[in-house]
Amino acid sequence: MTATKLYRRDGADAVTACALDDIVLLYHPRSGQTHMVISPVPEILDQLVDGGPASVAQIHDRLARSFDLGPADEAMDEIAAHLDALVALGLVRPA
Repeated sequence: MTATKLYRRDGADAVTACALDDIVLLYHPRSGQTHMVISPVPEILDQLVDGGPASVAQIHDRLARSFDLGPADEAMDEIAAHLDALVALGLVRPA
């Protein structure tokens, strides 16, 4: 049996967000960096704060309640890619 990789955020206050039309600015005080992101990144981050640590499949299921994500395999590949990028930026970490 293989373990499912979980992702987590430190909390909603670990990053300050400012929405500007379709772009969201994320200020990360620990790194002193500001990142510009677009959908679905803010929605993915929200799911990790609101729902707690989650796997790619769990994040997909949470997002699918509110959004039409298309084919599950493709959507989960995209979510995984976004999570990998967020881990590299230090905004998300493996749980």
